[in-house]
Amino acid sequence: MANEPARPRFAAVGAGRMGRGIAIAFAYAGHRISLVDLRPRSDEAWQRLREEAKTEIEASLAGLAQLGVIDAAQIQSIAGRVDFVNATAAPQALAAAELVFEGVPETMEAKREAFEHLNRHCRDDAILTSTTSSILVTQLAALVRLPARFLNMHWLNPAYVIPVVELSCHPGTDAGVLARTKALMEAIGKLPVVCGASPGYIVPRLQALVMNEAARMIEEGAATAEEIDKATRYGLGLRFAALGVVEFIDFGGCDILHHASREMSASIDKGRYTAPAIVDRMVAEGRLGLKSGSGFYDYEGRDVAAYRRDVLSRTLGELKHAGLWRAPADETLS
Repeated sequence: MANEPARPRFAAVGAGRMGRGIAIAFAYAGHRISLVDLRPRSDEAWQRLREEAKTEIEASLAGLAQLGVIDAAQIQSIAGRVDFVNATAAPQALAAAELVFEGVPETMEAKREAFEHLNRHCRDDAILTSTTSSILVTQLAALVRLPARFLNMHWLNPAYVIPVVELSCHPGTDAGVLARTKALMEAIGKLPVVCGASPGYIVPRLQALVMNEAARMIEEGAATAEEIDKATRYGLGLRFAALGVVEFIDFGGCDILHHASREMSASIDKGRYTAPAIVDRMVAEGRLGLKSGSGFYDYEGRDVAAYRRDVLSRTLGELKHAGLWRAPADETLS
């Protein structure tokens, strides 16, 4: 017992797809992590769940090995950093964790039951997060014994691949807790972004609009699925991989968005395309973006020529990655 290794500093509660993905993310970065199942099960049922989770984790890592991201010899050592914990051993695993990810099914009843366990067994200085994609942090904070140490953390699937994690705080979330959470996530190679207690976070809210509009275009006969996907992969997506959405507004000009929205609002659908008041206000104030010196960002004192070169470099990088950049012709063609 004296030589027993310390329990993992991290715990993912809920042994489903999200919990397994989070476990891989931490194990990949070198950390041991407890994958905790809170549901009382028979020994047979627990062993079945454990084997299913273990198999999925190893298969996910094998997929990375097949693509040359990791060496096949690393699969077992990475997977071996995940401790599978059943309901009986859960109190000890939770008591040792400094950062806990709740990932049980998306119902208030399931969340309430999970946080009853976390409230009872987690230490006072632990940071608790919920990976929910549909329940606001302000709703869940009421279930937490120490709400100042709680926030939502939305991972994007696959959790071990996509770098962005969206941190959604409630008014009572302690600033130090947020800073510590960001630091821990950055330490495993993640890119935390912070948003308020608003439905849809950032990414799901934006992508729902794009996906619904794509479906409408197919429904209206405006374009086929294949043409829309080609346009989004190598036009829309490529540009937004090089420029953030808001950066793109400033780069082209807020007035361009204003005029385009007015035209599409009149010709397609007023409700979907009317620009928000902030865009109209910025145009009226002359805050058009890069060309006017201010927009959503402030460009005062910035080397605009260098910035434009950087944007071009980013875009060329995306084109080269996609195999779409061509060298200039050596000869003049007739």
